[in-house]
Amino acid sequence: MSARAYEEALIALRSKIALYGSTLLATFLVFKIVTTPRRKFSTTRLLGPPSPSFLYGVARDTAGSSDSGSIYEEWVEEYGVAFEVPAALGQKTIMLFDPKALQHYFMRDTWTYITLPSQRVVVNRSTGKSVLWSIGEDHRRQRKSLSPAFSSATIRKLTPIFYDCAYKTKAAWEAIIDASNGDSSIIDVQNWTNHISLDSIGLAGFSHNFGSLEGKTSPVSTVLDGIGSSPRSKLNAGFFALSQVLPVLVHYPTKRTMLIQELPQELSKISEELLNKSKKEKEAGIIDGNIDRSVVGLLLKAEDAEADLRLSREEVMGQMKVLLIAGYEATSGRLRGSHLTC
Repeated sequence: MSARAYEEALIALRSKIALYGSTLLATFLVFKIVTTPRRKFSTTRLLGPPSPSFLYGVARDTAGSSDSGSIYEEWVEEYGVAFEVPAALGQKTIMLFDPKALQHYFMRDTWTYITLPSQRVVVNRSTGKSVLWSIGEDHRRQRKSLSPAFSSATIRKLTPIFYDCAYKTKAAWEAIIDASNGDSSIIDVQNWTNHISLDSIGLAGFSHNFGSLEGKTSPVSTVLDGIGSSPRSKLNAGFFALSQVLPVLVHYPTKRTMLIQELPQELSKISEELLNKSKKEKEAGIIDGNIDRSVVGLLLKAEDAEADLRLSREEVMGQMKVLLIAGYEATSGRLRGSHLTC
């Protein structure tokens, strides 16, 4: 496709999205007018910060902040562990910071509390039909199939892996300090946390060494680093805010969303490689029975047609993508905060 044809196609796509967005906005405003009076009388009144903008709520401010976590910490101190914050177009979002409330939300009542449509679109684009995307019975089945990998007994057996990563980090930091004549040195701890997390989840979950602590790079870390370091404009922050009530805006093509399109492709490649590698090693008897309770071992079991909690190939790949993103701690926080739209 020529550059001119590509530009024309992009303009046409943006025009169509603008038309759909205007229609959805009008529909939403009518719905808002009809339902707001009823909601005020039927829901519990919670405290929360004032809205700086009817159009964006607080979303553009938090998305554009270099440390949005501190903003929420201040709100927790002022309003308690359960409060509401203004969202786009006059909507309200309830924030929970209480462990028991979060457990109830995520584990006890997954049929009542469901993910926002905009968030499901974003999660599906990045991880597919994973445990983060699913709701209701599908969520219960996927979560239950993974639960043994995160039991206390299983985590205890993985302790040597975490110690090994910690000792590698200690040795690397000592080498950096020694290289500066043993006086002093500046160490980017946040960046090293990424390496520790990725190597830990690779070894503990997939029996694969990414080698991040030895200075090796992988396609996954390259893409995630690119997303984490890419700048966020006010335009993108505005789209993030409005996408909470107008999910169609998630598809609006920006430089950042185009960069993020590379993420599922790279995650699919590495997930497929790790899954096939583990399957071949298990069939050949190269690895011992301990893998059966690891993440990849449980996923191999769940993919079996006779499994009680069977997962499809797409669902298996989705769980691996989720864990790979979670293994890159700093970027995973950025992905959650921006919902991949900033």
